[in-house]
Amino acid sequence: MAQSVWGYDSDNGPDRWHENYPMAKGDKQSPIEINSKDVQHDTSLAPWHASYDPGAAKTILNNGRTCRVVFDDTFDRSVLRGGPLTGAYRLRQLHLHWGSSDDHGSEHVIDGVKYAAELHMVHWNPKHGNFAGALKQPDGVAVVGILLKVGKTPKPEMKRILEEIDNIKTKGKEAPFQHFDPSILFPKSRDYWTYHGSFTTPPCEECITWILLREPIEVSSDQMAKLRSLSKNGENEPVNPLVDNWRPPQPVKGRIVRASFK
Repeated sequence: MAQSVWGYDSDNGPDRWHENYPMAKGDKQSPIEINSKDVQHDTSLAPWHASYDPGAAKTILNNGRTCRVVFDDTFDRSVLRGGPLTGAYRLRQLHLHWGSSDDHGSEHVIDGVKYAAELHMVHWNPKHGNFAGALKQPDGVAVVGILLKVGKTPKPEMKRILEEIDNIKTKGKEAPFQHFDPSILFPKSRDYWTYHGSFTTPPCEECITWILLREPIEVSSDQMAKLRSLSKNGENEPVNPLVDNWRPPQPVKGRIVRASFK
């Protein structure tokens, strides 16, 4: 498998990532399956808070593997604090993972249930100097994970992102994406699970404090279809739908998952 050309197909997919990225076989990999019976309720877990500046949103892009919204993280303008974290973490980007149909697509699995998609809001700890430095530290990155389930009602808050899909249809396309407050994507409940894990894409660095929200947000089947209309190929190549860009659950290897709720 050529470096840098990892993906989600059988020849370069998650089963083969470790050939180029040995960390993918590490002891603290993500995602995982969360089993309620093994989760420890931890009364000392504080609530988390996000204060996001809508002006920090910059661009939306299709990199052939996901749809990503990028934020200005040059100073503490959009930050996440509280919960299992010490200090403020800066929002850098958000992206999604989804399936080829509504019955799968999330990376984390809850008591055997797969959701249609999963949204990741990636934050880093500025005490490590820069994003690259944070990747080398166990407390370097915090990701808020939000599960998307398909229901009758479209999520109006997802509309902004989906409206831009036509402008970033193919790999490498980028469009301006301004004045967006990603906190509108949070569910009503602040309940969460937390554990120490990794990025779910190569090189799979084990630097992440996961904050996985218990309550999914609801999107419509049409909204999911819109996401699947992205192409993983470039403009002048045949259309190859960008779907099933999720990594299956990894071994828990003795890690404890804590819950902020009973």
